[in-house]
Amino acid sequence: MTSWGHERYCDEVVGQTALLRAHLAGADLGATVPTCPDWTLRQLAVHVGESHRWAGHIVRTGATEEVAPEDVAGTQGPADGDPAALDAWLAEGAELAAGAFRAAGADAPAWSWAWEHTAGFWARRMTHETLVHRADAAAAVGDLGTFEVARDLAADAIDEWLEIVRFGQRTDPDDPVRELWGGGRSIHLHATDGGVGPDTGAGAGAGPGAEWIVEFGDDGFDWRRGHEKATVALRGPLTQVLLAFYRRLPAEDGRLEVLGERGLLDAWLERASFG
Repeated sequence: MTSWGHERYCDEVVGQTALLRAHLAGADLGATVPTCPDWTLRQLAVHVGESHRWAGHIVRTGATEEVAPEDVAGTQGPADGDPAALDAWLAEGAELAAGAFRAAGADAPAWSWAWEHTAGFWARRMTHETLVHRADAAAAVGDLGTFEVARDLAADAIDEWLEIVRFGQRTDPDDPVRELWGGGRSIHLHATDGGVGPDTGAGAGAGPGAEWIVEFGDDGFDWRRGHEKATVALRGPLTQVLLAFYRRLPAEDGRLEVLGERGLLDAWLERASFG
């Protein structure tokens, strides 16, 4: 967990879902999502709602092993195509998940696929799952140009994503990020619109700056908050850095700048995509 506090994550699950629902209001739910081209907008919404109900069930029941989403009641979404029914279902699922996370408390044991097996892990994961898919919905309806994320939330999303990728390369011998090991190379993420406060982030050495160093050693990659010269740097406003790092925005976006070895950044984005 970060130093944010469990309640904040629970609130964000509901809040980010409300913002996602606003993008869906009046939209063509059959439209393709450009950042997730295998999905329509409705399928994206159902994925988010399914994730909420699934994670909430895991925490509510204190599951000790993986549960198939199809074994959780209500995960399939409304049977008809009524947008109002889909909206109500999304809102209900977010409230159910947040309620389960709050009732359990951050430290309650619960199965997860990751390094932490607690309700707190799921509250944080569902916060950022919803945030990133909110960006997908915004892209589908033409709102990505005005998409914004609270600074501390955006920074924590980058922290969590780096933690997930680091976990993957340490536990999966076939993880494609392993191909980047060695060579003493590094990536610098640099938000040009200021810091985010001293209490944000879970990375070693987390501090007030919205900057990250990703280093590739001979036996893996690691990351930390910091400002220093790197093989390649991705610079821009924090929201846009987050979106580019999640491959929701091209690095060629006019608000972003890439300095140094662009191939390393591209190789990282190709191998470490998530969400």
